[in-house]
Amino acid sequence: MTTVNDRSTVPGSQDTPGDADSQEPNAPLTDEEVFGAHEGGKLSIAPTAPLTSPRDLSIAYTPGVADVSRAISGDETLAARYTWTRQLVAVVSDGTAVLGLGDIGPRASLPVMEGKSALFKTFAGLDSIPLVFDTTDVDEIVESLVRMRPSFGAVNLEDVAAPRCFDLERRLIEALDCPVMHDDQHGTAVVTLAALRNACRVVGRELSSLRVVISGAGAAGVACAEILEAAGIGEVIVADSRGVIHAGRDNLTPIKAELAERTNPRGVTGGIAEALQGADALIGVSAGQIPEELIESMADDAIVFALSNPDPEIHPAVAARHASVVATGRSDFPNQINNVLAFPGIFKGALEAGSRMISDRMKVAAAEAIAEVAADELAAEYIVPSPLDPRVAPEVTAAVAKAARQDGVATA
Repeated sequence: MTTVNDRSTVPGSQDTPGDADSQEPNAPLTDEEVFGAHEGGKLSIAPTAPLTSPRDLSIAYTPGVADVSRAISGDETLAARYTWTRQLVAVVSDGTAVLGLGDIGPRASLPVMEGKSALFKTFAGLDSIPLVFDTTDVDEIVESLVRMRPSFGAVNLEDVAAPRCFDLERRLIEALDCPVMHDDQHGTAVVTLAALRNACRVVGRELSSLRVVISGAGAAGVACAEILEAAGIGEVIVADSRGVIHAGRDNLTPIKAELAERTNPRGVTGGIAEALQGADALIGVSAGQIPEELIESMADDAIVFALSNPDPEIHPAVAARHASVVATGRSDFPNQINNVLAFPGIFKGALEAGSRMISDRMKVAAAEAIAEVAADELAAEYIVPSPLDPRVAPEVTAAVAKAARQDGVATA
């Protein structure tokens, strides 16, 4: 039996390399340390069973392994117990929407997928295998993963361009009897909801009373709208590069047409300026810049999440002149909205519960768990825990597994 070894340890353990207090977290990275860390890749395979004697070989391989294979042949459900599939995530990408790099192709995306696998192992103890496809054909990717289904327990979609990512995720959820999640959509949405919950506590507001504007209708923007609706946000308005999405707008894509039906109940029209007038919260998930005067036009005690990387929609220091709580996607400012707070625990909880899918209830439960980790120390500059906080993944895991059982999608 084997496991992915990411050459690191769980945050907070005594064996974590280096002393976090002695390192400069925002010091410029050097080519030597970056390329050196990637030399030969960031993953390796290591056995979990001893292989130091002839008897070890007989148990792990022939003849002993034949007994296990016969048992699984008679009862396929035993594969979850006697192979690594119960804790194996396939990290799948076509390299079309990588970080801030865009469409760089499958080979160039592989270091990112290896990094994702390292995060799965480090934060949740889950094994994962990067799989990059040299095709953008949804049918081909779906067919390939369906045929490979016996080899893994869940699928993490990564860096697939919109709008194709919506169709690919939907098709895989329909075709596979295991958890599937596009992290660029739902990981961002879960952490955003967690941060918004705690931001409301800081400013003394209820989620149900908020008017929220989402700038950007790509993968993250659509998922944020969906999870905010599921969490009972008072009003959600989504704007793209052409302005506010509303039922009367022409040339809407199918995804945006669905958004128009579910969001913007007052029928606001115009651009981002009209949307932000008097709004309580802004969630920026686009590359578009937002002028300071538009933040000034928002309601008192406004909340601004400028999440675009590397350049936020508005500089946090400028936003803070008018907003009570500000968050970004960057690690060098307070309140980083980082997907690593969500996806390791979400997948581990789903796998532990034997869930057939990742439901809306499971995502909202993950957001609530993340928010609660930070609840005792809340402040305007601390609305989500650090990505390195060792409490996060276990809390998210437990909450997601419980929600899976409540939703009736668990088998364990």
